[in-house]
Amino acid sequence: MLRRCAWRAVAALCMAWSMGAATAAPPPAEAFFEEPVLSAAKLSPDGRLVAMRVGGKGLRARLAVLDTATMKATVVARFDDAHVGRFDWVNARRLVFDLNTDLTGPGRVDVGSGLFAVNADASRFRQLVETTLSFVKNNDTEKLLPWNTFLLRSVGLPDGDEVFVVKPEEISKERVGFIQLQRVNTLTGRMTEVDAPLHASEWTLDGSGALRAALTSQADKITVQWRGPSGAWAQLAAYDRFSPNWLRPRYVAPDGRLYVEAPLGDKAAVFTLDPATGQRSATPVAASKDFDLHPSFIAKDKRLLGLRYTIDAEVTQWLDADMKAVQAVVDALLPASANRISAPVRGDSPFLLIEAFADVQPTVTYLYHQETRKLTRLGTSHPRIDPAQGGQTDFVRYKARDGLEVPAYLTLPPGGAKKNLPLVVLVHGGPWVRGADWDFDPEVQFLASRGYAVLQPEFRGRTGFGGKHFDAGIKQWGRAMQSDLADGARWAIAQGFADPKRICIAGASYGGYATLMGLVNDPELFRCGVSWVGVTDPQLLFSVSWSDITDESKKYGMNRLVGDPVVDAAMLKAVSPLEQAAKIKQPLLLAYGAWDVRVPLIHGEKLRDALKPHNPKVEWVVYKDEGHGWARPENRIDFWTRVEKFLARELAAAP
Repeated sequence: MLRRCAWRAVAALCMAWSMGAATAAPPPAEAFFEEPVLSAAKLSPDGRLVAMRVGGKGLRARLAVLDTATMKATVVARFDDAHVGRFDWVNARRLVFDLNTDLTGPGRVDVGSGLFAVNADASRFRQLVETTLSFVKNNDTEKLLPWNTFLLRSVGLPDGDEVFVVKPEEISKERVGFIQLQRVNTLTGRMTEVDAPLHASEWTLDGSGALRAALTSQADKITVQWRGPSGAWAQLAAYDRFSPNWLRPRYVAPDGRLYVEAPLGDKAAVFTLDPATGQRSATPVAASKDFDLHPSFIAKDKRLLGLRYTIDAEVTQWLDADMKAVQAVVDALLPASANRISAPVRGDSPFLLIEAFADVQPTVTYLYHQETRKLTRLGTSHPRIDPAQGGQTDFVRYKARDGLEVPAYLTLPPGGAKKNLPLVVLVHGGPWVRGADWDFDPEVQFLASRGYAVLQPEFRGRTGFGGKHFDAGIKQWGRAMQSDLADGARWAIAQGFADPKRICIAGASYGGYATLMGLVNDPELFRCGVSWVGVTDPQLLFSVSWSDITDESKKYGMNRLVGDPVVDAAMLKAVSPLEQAAKIKQPLLLAYGAWDVRVPLIHGEKLRDALKPHNPKVEWVVYKDEGHGWARPENRIDFWTRVEKFLARELAAAP
């Protein structure tokens, strides 16, 4: 079990925070769901500059650059109708970025995120990839790359003016054929194809920017290809898509060693592999008996410094003794947070970038000077959040009814008694990706600030907890995946945390589906439900033609994981909230985006109409300018204000 205060050994500070939180009014919804002020920061390769995505109330996110010598910041990119999205350094003087747009409805169809480049002094701005947004066009004589061209996030880009991009080749509206890997010069816009194996879906570059390994995927067959010094491609491994004996290239070290992810028991671990023999190391570089490890690799000046991955919380495994010592110093300076350290890729700059976060604390970004050991605060994402008013989060495990151990995160509200609380079982979407982490979650902390305990089960079928845990979720929508949630609520009751008469289930997308099935399967347990952008009938995922789920996903993924729409039709009907709408009689808040193409509005409309004859306690909300989730802060604030009122009414006291 990981408790923030015990983990950092600052119990006295935790007690002071809790005492203060008992009397202070909780922050307003706006403090949790408004646009973040400082949402991301990246140190330049030479450590002399810091790129930051900055925003705030009523502002579009902009790209700014801070000079560490003068501590002056310059905005280098801003747009009236879009937010700066992902960004990265091309080299020590130039940046590349894409956009997040608020456009919804018909105007959002086939709108890409674009790709743009600009120097750190705001000069030599250039658009590289087209988008339908008219306010970011080069002159008409310049040819742009197609809108479905995207930046590849890779370790070891060369120190030049080029970046790598990927372009899915579309065969039909719903089916992607293969993906092209390309290099683009960010100054000239010139594109060149990269020689890669056909059907490659993942690429691994070395520190010079040369493509060395690729993962190819075709139907149910996966191969791992390696490019040796001669330039010829050779097959390192081949396996079926769902084989337990898999291999994934991840990093080519400066000394030429290949780091791979591979199974250790039923968990993903990290090994080195000799491409000449195809044999992996007998001992893993990093492994956990409880978690799959999917690390990022931290390198500097042709040496690997460490690996960063998530177990119950984020961990940096430093291989470099100096960086390990620096981590200890920084942790002593910032004892109440987890502290992510980023070092320059090359050069002798004394500056490091620190991102400090915790369950109760939004990310605070600092510069750290290694010689003076001085921290300079650059900003935080949510400045109106007071950690003293946050709820502490623990990583826990409980037993499901069939004996499977289910991981979960439990957050208890600040101050006061920690027993017999109203409980929200918050179910993340996916459902196959890991849902929660030990960091600041505005939805969880908003609920905790209002006095609710929050349980986030990592039910069977989730990735991140080993093959056994994942496989146990195959074709278990509405069945064992669902009972894991009810078993979690009953565990919270048995532990004394939850009032058995005041439990609500809530979630989005798959979590919205699970909310509805919770009301169907366990009406005596769940007193109410909050479902947004939720699936209401698994069959609609196969049949609704305007959903953006591809035919390949339906054939190779959903058929196996959810069920075949023909062969398993009876099973899918039995786990459909729409088919069992007559059983849903509890109060329900139901919300959708009018232009959702992942879970189209028809899901909600059909259920609303089916509930209308017998359930007068349904609150129906449609956000006309939203898709799959709430992109606009005003909609996030409106929705969670509705949730607050709904829960206050329905969980006010035991009936």
